[in-house]
Amino acid sequence: MRRNCLRGVRGCVLFVLFGFAQLATAQDAKVAYAKMAPIEQYLMADRSAEVALARTAAPTSISGDAEILVMGRKGFETAVKGKNGFVCIVGRGWSSAADPDYWNPKVRVPMCVNAAAAHSYLLRVTKITELALAGKTLEQVNQAIADALAKKQLPPMEPGAMCYMTGKQGYGGDVAPHWPAHLMFFYSDTDPAIWGANQPGSPVIAVADPLEHLTQFVIEVKKWSDGTDANQGQAAKKSSHH
Repeated sequence: MRRNCLRGVRGCVLFVLFGFAQLATAQDAKVAYAKMAPIEQYLMADRSAEVALARTAAPTSISGDAEILVMGRKGFETAVKGKNGFVCIVGRGWSSAADPDYWNPKVRVPMCVNAAAAHSYLLRVTKITELALAGKTLEQVNQAIADALAKKQLPPMEPGAMCYMTGKQGYGGDVAPHWPAHLMFFYSDTDPAIWGANQPGSPVIAVADPLEHLTQFVIEVKKWSDGTDANQGQAAKKSSHH
């Protein structure tokens, strides 16, 4: 089975960018989350807490006026209307973690997409979420997304599509609990070489997935959304898990 590179920083991107993930941990997670947990475990009972966590994905100057979606029993629901075109959510395992954490009910990953990504990339995330909440497996979701793309039921990436993932809160799963603060840029069928990605010394990581017609560019940044130093925060998180 191919490693999936669609959902947030999943599969290939996650293991390339966040090299601290260990194979043994991935294997443990795969065993631990072999099937869907009760749906209540994926939901956050306090909607205001989910709204607050979603906003941490980007600086307040951006997320403060963003639309906020929260997880319902069948998919994302609008909790706060936005004013600036950005949309913030809290991703779950099926959309925002490594494949072994697909069914991990503890995953909570804040992300905030701009208007272009909301019109294109986010539609994939919401579709995946609806399928997962209906009990579809990773393999079934992969096939459903591939079919939807082939039938043009999902659009290509809109020019300028990107998202912020700079919140220090949240949990990325057992494979990679805490990710560095980073930005992501989404393109359809784009050669990573045009950005000089994946080259020695380049700060740009990219993965092109021809099956899903998606190229993701990932750039680590120095500050968390609250303005604090991301390197210090990441070092503290890593040391706390040793």
